Amino acid sequence: MDIFSYIFMLWGISEIILNAVARSKAGKSEAKDKGSIAIIWITLSVSIFAGVLIAVNFPAFGKSQTAAGAALVVAGVIFRWFAIFSLGKMFTTNVSIQNDHKLKTDGLYGILRHPSYTGSLMSFLGLGISLGNIYSLIVVFVPVTASFLYRIKVEEDALTEHFKEEYIRYKSRTKKLIPYIF
Repeated sequence: MDIFSYIFMLWGISEIILNAVARSKAGKSEAKDKGSIAIIWITLSVSIFAGVLIAVNFPAFGKSQTAAGAALVVAGVIFRWFAIFSLGKMFTTNVSIQNDHKLKTDGLYGILRHPSYTGSLMSFLGLGISLGNIYSLIVVFVPVTASFLYRIKVEEDALTEHFKEEYIRYKSRTKKLIPYIF
């Protein structure tokens, strides 16, 4: 295996471990997930499988973009983990409101409401690019983005319900995923 294979493998393993470790515990939170984590995992599995299948059977652009794609994966993982660590104990992989939940509005969260998803989407864009086929890129990135946007809606509904005007004000001064744009 080459370095790029290790990068992609370590990224996948880190996400599986994060999902297993960072789920909120019953009794300490109120679940609001609405199946969004299952939708994300199913979408990721199908999209990655289909994207790789397309790339293997219909190579389009050679392998020169693998390094650029892998670099974007690494940058996305670093950005995601920085967001997760800055959120601290309030980070969970399932949508929930902790009993002592505080709204994080500084650091990356002072600019973006969902920086960990920004990091993830950067990584999936990198994966799509590294596959070397525009159709693979589309099959990986578009459905994954759609599933994340559904998840963001679920999270924002839960946060608005819990924090009310405080969250509405926070939404009015920050962007969802892309600084100063969206």
